[in-house]
Amino acid sequence: MNAHLKVQSHHLERGAYLYIRQSSMRQVIDNTESTRRQYALRGRAVALGWRDEQIVVIDNDQGESGASAAWREGFQRLVSDVGMGHAGIVMGLEVSRLARNNADWQRLLEICALADTLILDEDGVYDPASFNDRLLLGLKGTMSEAELHVIKARLRGGILNKARRGEFRCPLPTGLVYDPSGNVTLDPDLQVRETIVHFFETFSRVGSASQTVKVFRKEGLLFPSRLHNSETLFRPLTASTAMRVLNNPRYAGTYTYGRRQFRRTVDGKKILRSRDIDDWLACIPDAHPGYISWEQHQENLKILEANGRGYDLARASIPREGPALLQGRAICGQCGRHFRVRYAARRGRLDAWYICDRAHNDRAEPSCQSIAGPPVDQAVGTLVAEQMTPAAVELVLEVRKEIEARHEEADRLRYRAIERAQTEADLAQRRFMLVDPNNRLVADTLEGEWNEKLRILANAREERERAREQDQFILDKAVHERLVAMTADFKKLWADPDTPNRERKRLLAHIVEDVTLVKLPAKGTTKVHIRFKGGKTQTLTTISPKSSAQQITTQPGVVELVDRLLDDHVYSEIAELLNQQGYRPGEAGRRGRQDARFTPLRIAYLVHQYKLRPRHDRLRERGMLTKQEAAARLNVHEQTVTRWAKHGLIASHASNGHHYLYEIPDGDLPRKQCSRWNRLIDRAAARVQSASHAKLVR
Repeated sequence: MNAHLKVQSHHLERGAYLYIRQSSMRQVIDNTESTRRQYALRGRAVALGWRDEQIVVIDNDQGESGASAAWREGFQRLVSDVGMGHAGIVMGLEVSRLARNNADWQRLLEICALADTLILDEDGVYDPASFNDRLLLGLKGTMSEAELHVIKARLRGGILNKARRGEFRCPLPTGLVYDPSGNVTLDPDLQVRETIVHFFETFSRVGSASQTVKVFRKEGLLFPSRLHNSETLFRPLTASTAMRVLNNPRYAGTYTYGRRQFRRTVDGKKILRSRDIDDWLACIPDAHPGYISWEQHQENLKILEANGRGYDLARASIPREGPALLQGRAICGQCGRHFRVRYAARRGRLDAWYICDRAHNDRAEPSCQSIAGPPVDQAVGTLVAEQMTPAAVELVLEVRKEIEARHEEADRLRYRAIERAQTEADLAQRRFMLVDPNNRLVADTLEGEWNEKLRILANAREERERAREQDQFILDKAVHERLVAMTADFKKLWADPDTPNRERKRLLAHIVEDVTLVKLPAKGTTKVHIRFKGGKTQTLTTISPKSSAQQITTQPGVVELVDRLLDDHVYSEIAELLNQQGYRPGEAGRRGRQDARFTPLRIAYLVHQYKLRPRHDRLRERGMLTKQEAAARLNVHEQTVTRWAKHGLIASHASNGHHYLYEIPDGDLPRKQCSRWNRLIDRAAARVQSASHAKLVR
């Protein structure tokens, strides 16, 4: 059908949408003729009857692939305007410009058919509502998608074939470059090479990516980073950079391809998935020079994997700065898993605790054990110091030599930075000297660059001098002699506060395989089973530290003494006796309460807390009577009982500070009399005199 017959008046009332797209930015820059052909379709729309102001050009998808509409905003706008009935015709140079995905293409055709919108390409005008045109457009869309698949398959096949031979050129990490012949070599920059070598040596020594970053920061070293324009900058080392370098097999001289797999989600975002080494598309060890061996690279990966498995059974973490001596080597004697280390700041010091809480975290069960670290660490450290051999002393010397070599390597890297800064300053000076003095604008700019390079050079020199002064304490001859003398007595070295905790743990790692801990709460002790390198074992018993409540608990001997004194004394008397004998309550164990003394209230608390028999019950068992009972027995008034006890006619015993119990004699009971010639005081004196005479007769 003629194109003019398909274009109706209602089509001309709506806009003409021209969609322009190139698949990559390289095509946008190089294939300019295709771009001109697409923009030339405006003339076709004008020839069909649309006015120039009705033509809407959508060209913001330049450089985007047509494989999906998820990331193409221009195509999404086109579909939206067609669905709202704003478009009378959609124009594209060919079907592949609009979509290379059959789902997106068929969706556009369906919306165009419902909205009565025409489609125009270089071959003609089509009505998606017509069966024949729809069939032809569908066939073109299928061929466009198949064409994309064939192109990708050919390119992918060629890339994979070269990659399997190790000839496909991939971007190289910092420290590796391509020579003029296309072979991979180490970076010719000596500072870059030495810094990367120092990085791998540091990781082998400390065994952790984060610890490696801390070492670089402490030593003031920068790590090289290559920009997209092949310029190399030196920046502070970060944890992400350290992990990227450690996981990259190219540093081991291994050519790899296909280590990661890219996928696109429904919303068009790219996701990256790592593949197992068996699924890599190419892996060729020793394909080019590297900084480490393939075996060392595999060992580094195992260390990183072990560091990331905080809850696994067989985890032996690397030595760190904390005071926990058995970090990574303490094993729970109940479940067989490694303890986790927790630190608590108490009274100005950092205490370590070995905790096994996997059951609590995983299954909400009670934790296995929680053991205080200082007693166990002290016992193990003492045992190791006592059983050291001359070979272990030589090991200590080697560790000290390694520290010195480490500082020498760091100083050499700082010297390389000074050399680089000096070269750049000299180059800036030559540029300034060659400029025409009359051209002040250029001369001022070059002079500023020269001054900036001189400032960088001065900072590098100052940084080196500062670091050398800081390291001088270790490299000083006198200090070296002191260390040598200390190594002769390993106990002194072990107890030396200047010895870092990490170095103690490194020394312990060469002697002890692991330590199994079993806490015995009933006995207040901890069993320490030590397994040395070579299979020898030894068991120690340590005293578990008391808790805060236990530290202020009254001693059992004091409680027993209070129990005995209750037979003859009240609370106030017992408190006075204990204070006179030098006993102190449990509260004296608190800070600032060392002067605490026993009081009647504290004695009453002990009687109640330890369920001691009260003095009242003890007197009742001995036959003592209350005032009411004694008055009934003697057939007198209660006040009379009080007066008789006061004058000694009957015996009274205090049950506490306020109440008394009375002891009635078996014979010669006192009788109540009322006579001015036989007063109560006279009868009490006569009874005392009679008792004294009876004793003299006996």
